[in-house]
Amino acid sequence: MLTLTCADTRAGMTDGVRKVVLANGLTILVLENHKAPVATFDVIYRVGSRNEQMGKTGLSHLLEHLMFRGTKKLKPEEFSNIIQENGGQDNAFTEEDLTAYFEIINKTHLDVPIALEADRMANFDPKGFDSEKDVVIEERRMRTEDNPEDALAEITQAQAYVAHPYHWPVIGWMHDIQGLTLQDALNYHRIYYSPQNALIVTVGDFNADAVIKELTETFSNIANGPKPPPVTAVEPPQEGERGAMLRHAAQLPAIAEAFHVPAHESPDCFALELASVILSGGKSSRLYKKLVIEKRMVVEVDASYDLLSFDPTLFWITAQMRPNVKSDDVVKVLDDEIAQLANKQVDPQELQKAKNQELASFVFSQDSVFREAMMLGQYELIGGYKLLDQYIPSIDKVTPADVQRVVAKYLVRPNRTLGTLVPTGLLPHPGGGPAGGGAIRHAPDNRGIQS
Repeated sequence: MLTLTCADTRAGMTDGVRKVVLANGLTILVLENHKAPVATFDVIYRVGSRNEQMGKTGLSHLLEHLMFRGTKKLKPEEFSNIIQENGGQDNAFTEEDLTAYFEIINKTHLDVPIALEADRMANFDPKGFDSEKDVVIEERRMRTEDNPEDALAEITQAQAYVAHPYHWPVIGWMHDIQGLTLQDALNYHRIYYSPQNALIVTVGDFNADAVIKELTETFSNIANGPKPPPVTAVEPPQEGERGAMLRHAAQLPAIAEAFHVPAHESPDCFALELASVILSGGKSSRLYKKLVIEKRMVVEVDASYDLLSFDPTLFWITAQMRPNVKSDDVVKVLDDEIAQLANKQVDPQELQKAKNQELASFVFSQDSVFREAMMLGQYELIGGYKLLDQYIPSIDKVTPADVQRVVAKYLVRPNRTLGTLVPTGLLPHPGGGPAGGGAIRHAPDNRGIQS
């Protein structure tokens, strides 16, 4: 088997990054990348559903939509029209921890998104609030009410978290969305959409000195709003298995297992990342071979983990059953596979294969200026962009004993929330958004950029 280690990667990805912090607190990361005559411009705000309050959930995502509805200078949707007229594409997404806006454009027109993003940071003035809220309500209905897998993930996560704001979904609870007002959005923008709470990352075929000069001139005079309040909620340890059962219009049953795990702040995060790959990273992974190929019990199975989460997160295992297969039987097989990983060290060759998959994904992502910028931004938010250079060496150091230890420590029943979908038949009308939780995107037909 081919063995890849951190020595096989090029010198640190962050070596050429230039970091500037303006007097108003705005952080700027600039990286020259001359692979193609394009540039990506990202504005990332340190605000997501994590920053919301009970009764006002979904406000972060609604505000993301409203950012495309005009400023004191621009009409609704004019922002995107200008980007397209200059040969570019734009989009945005909201997550638990952040909201990001980005443009990909020819390097000669980078000044266009720079000016436009500065305008909607400083001159937010949305039009058509009620109609845009209706769009979000319909998005909620399509993605959750009419999507059994997302509905199951939502109720399982709500059961897993009892104190932390990760309890509620990024898109918000339906009743809360219906009650949001324009003044709520304006107040939220004033607090969270100021320079001190923002990060700009731009990567592309340009001169870094010239870009830094332009960014400094454009953003330096934007004033800050009030300082955002810190998120102080802490999820208490889970001391026993929890369950959530959902009866929903669907054809097939499904399950979702959620285990509390640490995120980036723990050295265990790298072993957990590799555990997820060993369990479900491709058709030769343990769960795929056992449940899809050998036993033919499920049509799909997945294990996932987000080590870039701001606060302790969840390790997910999800599966959708084949007809006439019982959820309890699939859970038993999952329990057996997890027990094997916890009781017996993974073969070094199998672990190396997982490491190779992670390395390949990491290296290939650098072929995209968009992905490169987003990785720099995400690592800057959790502790500094230079942490990005530690990812592959940290993955490379994980041992079979490390994987065994974290599985035995975290993937245990007292730490599990088990969600079960009980199908009640076909949906009463066509619907269903994209399966799988996570980022909520603002993506009209003319603005679809996939990350």
